[in-house]
Amino acid sequence: MVYTLLVFMIGVFATGAYLTIREEGVSWISKGQIDPGISSSTQEQSPTETATGSSKSNNLSVGQNTNVNMSLVESNIIEKIVDLTGPAVVKIETVIKTTSSNPFFNDPFFREFFGGGEGSEPQERVQEGMGSGFIISKDGYILTNNHVIDGASEVRVFLSDNNEPYQAKLIGSDAELDLAILKIDTNKELPMLSLGDSNKVRAGNWVIAIGNPYGLDHTVTVGVISATGRPITVQGTEFKDLIQTDASINPGNSGGPLLNLSGEVVGINTAINSNAQGIGFAIPASTVKQVLDQLLEEGKVIRPWLGVYMQPVTEELAEYFGLDKTDGALIGAVQEGSPAEKAGIIRGDIILEYNKQKIATPDELQAAVKGSVPGDSVVILIYRNEATMYITVKIGER
Repeated sequence: MVYTLLVFMIGVFATGAYLTIREEGVSWISKGQIDPGISSSTQEQSPTETATGSSKSNNLSVGQNTNVNMSLVESNIIEKIVDLTGPAVVKIETVIKTTSSNPFFNDPFFREFFGGGEGSEPQERVQEGMGSGFIISKDGYILTNNHVIDGASEVRVFLSDNNEPYQAKLIGSDAELDLAILKIDTNKELPMLSLGDSNKVRAGNWVIAIGNPYGLDHTVTVGVISATGRPITVQGTEFKDLIQTDASINPGNSGGPLLNLSGEVVGINTAINSNAQGIGFAIPASTVKQVLDQLLEEGKVIRPWLGVYMQPVTEELAEYFGLDKTDGALIGAVQEGSPAEKAGIIRGDIILEYNKQKIATPDELQAAVKGSVPGDSVVILIYRNEATMYITVKIGER
């Protein structure tokens, strides 16, 4: 009896194990997540569509050539993505010319005493820099970081299949977002990358960085998304919404793509934390999409401007001003010549509403202004001298 029961249990266990292996015998990559069976075929698009899929008035020749077949799951997904996207990643070299003089001869007394002398004339200095970028249209538009090309008198772009550089023209840039658009002229159709939806990335998602760290062309590193929405300050520039990753990002990676496992760009590598290991940052692709048309058509990002410095209303300030709650944005200063000054807003005013939208914090006011368009007339409710009043302000351009 015991022997029969034992044989029966072994049979049940073996059958269950076989069915489990048969059902779950897949790669470590979960089904439906990615597809490493990447096709190199080009999906036809309108000749005026960009990498974001939006219509362009400047007739950019753009197509979709990062195609991911979601029906297959293989372990060599990263290799396939790199093979497909790598040709669209470029190396950027810059030449920056500056002038300097011997500080000894900057003193008028010494210049007069020595009669000018050698070294009194400004000396030209040439500095070279490097970074990365990637092609976003078939006819040669390239996205990179502003700090990669800032101040450069010459920008050279190297494609993966050509040792001879292309001379690049700066089309548009924005220091605040650290973005720049370059253009190279070529008769051939170029490979390109598409901007993905960075709003969908989550901590733990796998990502791939491709760039030229320390001049090592087309270096590939792999990691995960560590966090999203990171606020950091880099060389005096404040970023409020960066993607954090542990994929190795080093000097020279700046401007290169951060790719998801569908071969789409979800971020533009821009910064590293020199005091830590495994901490890099990228500008979200969604941020780029919001300003791409302006950079291409206007050469800059157009921002609405109110012209005030704000601070929150604390309980102490609310009591001082005679308010029964801490809602609002207290105006700490008004910029000279700003739309706010022209409309009559003064220091000490508390903004309670912006176009009928209640304002509880300075951040809410900042977001409301950001959603306006230069030239808009907005109605602002302010609290002044224990009374409320409406003021109409014509939003300017910064």
